[in-house]
Amino acid sequence: MQTVEALRAQIDTAESLHSVVKTMKALAAVSIRQLEGVVRSIDQYNRTIELGLQVVLRDRPEGVELVEPMLSDALGMVVLGSDQGMCGQFNEQIVSHAIDDMREVGVERGRRAILAVGARTVAQFENAGLAIDDLLAAPASVGSIALTVEQIALQIERWRTERGFDRIFLCYSRRVSPGRYRPVTHRLLPIDRYWLDRVRQRRWPTRVLPTFAMPWRPLFATLLQQHILVTISRAVVHAMMSEHTARLTSMQAAEKNIDERLDELQRRFRHTRQSAITAELLDIVAGFEALHIPHEP
Repeated sequence: MQTVEALRAQIDTAESLHSVVKTMKALAAVSIRQLEGVVRSIDQYNRTIELGLQVVLRDRPEGVELVEPMLSDALGMVVLGSDQGMCGQFNEQIVSHAIDDMREVGVERGRRAILAVGARTVAQFENAGLAIDDLLAAPASVGSIALTVEQIALQIERWRTERGFDRIFLCYSRRVSPGRYRPVTHRLLPIDRYWLDRVRQRRWPTRVLPTFAMPWRPLFATLLQQHILVTISRAVVHAMMSEHTARLTSMQAAEKNIDERLDELQRRFRHTRQSAITAELLDIVAGFEALHIPHEP
């Protein structure tokens, strides 16, 4: 049987761990709330970009192709994971989803490249026998999102100019509800022609139809570039929210286990302490009785 001192030490350790788990839960919840505001801002900016595209597409010059034809079947996959642990199966799920999608596309290994965002994804790819083309650090805060987006965009541009990649996919976890997320794959390039048609056919929100003065081609190219950056930014933010959601879920499960362990330890501590007190009392009584036993003459 464990001593009272040993059980007290275990209780102190469990209580310290419980405090750490509660702190991590609070940080994850605060981060999710902050990132929700970032998503709203991104959506508002994206709405502005789509309004600009709507105006430009309405006045498209005759015979101009909106989407360039694909000259290569090569595929670039950007996979957004995490650098930090304690988020359950978050990285395993997104890597597995990315591998399944690459297999479904049917591009041979020599014609595809992987950009991993988050060091925790590397081991998962290696276990599947896949090598990554490059590795970026996952953003640790809202302030580092812009840098990550810029690095991803630069890698995509290198794929296109140096290796002739026409197809670029984003694979990330999208938060679908306060406690749930799911892996998704979004085709970043080539731009979806049907999406452009839907944007063009939307009803203008006011009675005044705007116009523009600058040349059509550079304006259209600039708007598409902004759309791509917005899409990458939204994917990065959703990946961060999903990571914090996974961590929050893991911490809730850990907190429940620690609470159960604390209840068990405290019950054993009370029982052991009572047994020790009882044993001491019995020793005292036995000693007292031994002192008062009459001696035979």
